[in-house]
Formats: sequence, C-alpha cells, structure tokens
Amino acid sequence: MHFPKTLAAALLAGALAFTSAAHAAPPSDASIATLLTVTQANKMVETMYGNMEQTIRQAMQQATAGKTLTAEQARVIELAPARLANVLREEVTWAKLEPSMVQIYRDTFDQAEIDGLIAFYQSPIGQSFVTKMPIVMQRSMEASQTQLQAFLPKLQAAMEQVMKEAKLAQ
Repeated sequence: MHFPKTLAAALLAGALAFTSAAHAAPPSDASIATLLTVTQANKMVETMYGNMEQTIRQAMQQATAGKTLTAEQARVIELAPARLANVLREEVTWAKLEPSMVQIYRDTFDQAEIDGLIAFYQSPIGQSFVTKMPIVMQRSMEASQTQLQAFLPKLQAAMEQVMKEAKLAQ
C-alpha cells in the first residue's frame, strides 16, 4: 500500500508526539515539594479541620432533631463535634498526608507540568488564586449544603418509594 507523503508525515509526527509524551520526565520530589509549598497545600488540612467540626455539629443536630434528650444526652451531643474533630486532627495531619500527595502528583503530572504549575502559582495571579481559593471552597460547601438541605426531603421520599416497591418497607 502506498501512502501519500503528507499522510506519512502526519503519522510520523503523531508517533513522535506520542513517544515523547509517553517518555516525559517524571517530576522530582523537590519540584513537587516546591509546588505543594507555593500552593500552601498544608493549609488545606487546617481548613478541613474548621469545616469538619461545623459539619459534624450539623449532622449531630440533624440526627437528634425532634428527639427529646436528657440533660446528659444533650451534653454529650454538644461536646461530640469537638471530640470527633480532635480525633481527626490527631489522625489526619499534613505530615501523614504529604507522602501520599507527593505520590499522587508524581503519578499524575510530568516535570514540565509541575514546572508550569510552579510558575503559575508563584505569579501574582497564582498567589491570588491560592489566597482566595479557601473562600471559594467555603462558599461552595455552604451552597452545596443549602442545595442538599432543599433536595434531601425529595431524596428521602424517593428512597422510601424504592423500599416500598422492593417490599422492604411498609
């Protein structure tokens, strides 16, 4: 079979591009560490702690809504979010998460991508993004929770209907 020269050239260029992409240099641990530093990834854990206690508190309130609690039960429920958040703080630390994060970045990005991300995040716009992203995440979580609260009764009704249809509930 005879290929036109332009098709052969296109196939060769595609093969070379695929080969070079497949052999892209893996990122160094030092460059990943730099990226994690400029993105302030360690602060993600601190932000998570603040959000977690509030989320646990809301879940506890929902779980006990409409129930009459004794004074002791109310005291335990009131103290539970802080206790649970403290367990989280002890177990989920940046020191414990960082090796996994480095591995995830190493498996996901090549050196050129890490270098580009570092350049972006070191720029004024990148630093503005890093500074403002926790606010965006907080507001996003609040918006999601609001939507979930509005949607939850419909979801519960649908689940009850499914259980009735499956003859697993009366």
